[in-house]
Amino acid sequence: MPAPLSVFRFAPSPTGLLHVGNARTALLNALLARRAGGIFILRFDDTDAARSRDSFAAAIADDLDWLGIPPDRVERQSSRLPIYAAAAERLKAAGRLYPAYETEAELDLKRGLQRARGLPPVYDRAALSLTEADHARFATEGRAPHWRFKLAHRTVAWDDGVRGRQQVDTASLSDPVLVREDGSFLYTLPSVVDDLDFGVTDVVRGEDHVTNTAVQIELIAALGGGVPRFAHHNLLTLPSGEGLSKRLGHLSLKALREAGEEPLAVAAAAVLVGTSEALAPVESLAALADRVDLSRISRAPARFDPADLSTLTARTLHMLPFEAVARRLEDAGIGGGAVFWHAVRGNLGRFIDAKDWWEIIDTPRVGMAPPEEADFLAAAAVVLPPEPWSAETYGAWIAAVKDRSGRTGKGLFRPLRLALTGQEKGPELAALLPLMGRRRVLARLHGETG
Repeated sequence: MPAPLSVFRFAPSPTGLLHVGNARTALLNALLARRAGGIFILRFDDTDAARSRDSFAAAIADDLDWLGIPPDRVERQSSRLPIYAAAAERLKAAGRLYPAYETEAELDLKRGLQRARGLPPVYDRAALSLTEADHARFATEGRAPHWRFKLAHRTVAWDDGVRGRQQVDTASLSDPVLVREDGSFLYTLPSVVDDLDFGVTDVVRGEDHVTNTAVQIELIAALGGGVPRFAHHNLLTLPSGEGLSKRLGHLSLKALREAGEEPLAVAAAAVLVGTSEALAPVESLAALADRVDLSRISRAPARFDPADLSTLTARTLHMLPFEAVARRLEDAGIGGGAVFWHAVRGNLGRFIDAKDWWEIIDTPRVGMAPPEEADFLAAAAVVLPPEPWSAETYGAWIAAVKDRSGRTGKGLFRPLRLALTGQEKGPELAALLPLMGRRRVLARLHGETG
């Protein structure tokens, strides 16, 4: 018998832009699904019609594409409302979903009284004692009920992929509201119904959902389903320790993309920060997937420093093969092929820097060496080898220039680099020379446009 297919899901609400903390969850699910040969589902939790936006859903899809983890399947909760309503009716029929009428103000008052008496602020299930007459009176008053799930008041245990053995006595929890007064659904019921319907085998999410898990396991049992594996990873914070927020736009993937950060660097940082793995560049998402080990994720919050990301972006570019960037170079109008890429990648801080170097090589410009170096550069032009040129041309030329001028070190190399590139530093001239060609090099040595 073949092993059951692994199914993972990422379930953002389209109410804002994804930040790097959201990317952590998405990447862990996508990479684990790929490694297992399974399915990665993008599920939009968009039942909040007032706050959900199609534009945010489109931005989320774009972000996942940019990271290199497009989903295998996309679902929207807003298109499945009748399915959730049917599940609610099943729970009502089983006596597990009951109506309650307390207002938020009344609940706040109850909780305050419980705290004053030294009791935990847990819902007292007063609604279970309502009579038919009470329900009729509320209906006459125009008060619609919200619906609470009746917990079994038992110990619920699970083996968490990050946190190890976990258990919660659901008698310590309030019966959660699953359906609001207006008939709309809160997070818990649609999430559980979807996980069951889609055959989700693994729920990997932030530790802020740990408290939901015991309730969801009870709800899964009430609906007759199998319990998936749960894993709750630590959360990323700003260097100050402040939590990330979609609403405030902290470290949004859109902003990181516009700042020129490499998606592979963002992926590596999002996945590896806060684990026992060293933060280092990876050559591919497959290589990053091989480094994912949920059991090695710290229980403490992980601080995400944008400065580390900028360094990682540069280090990632320095190791990327031409095949990984060929399309991007073409789209940016950058020529030179693999020869150019291998010549400049070690000097890039951002990918866009490659365009600057291509323009230096390919766009006519006047030689930039100081005027007092004109005689030296003219002498260097005399011994410039004839074409065709290869990687060995520069070494032979420099040897000839050195012999003719008697110069060494900075006095030899600096005026040549300034004349040819206008830059104090940059890629090895040995690699740039064949890309420039003899006519252009000669012109720039003579201070002419070339």
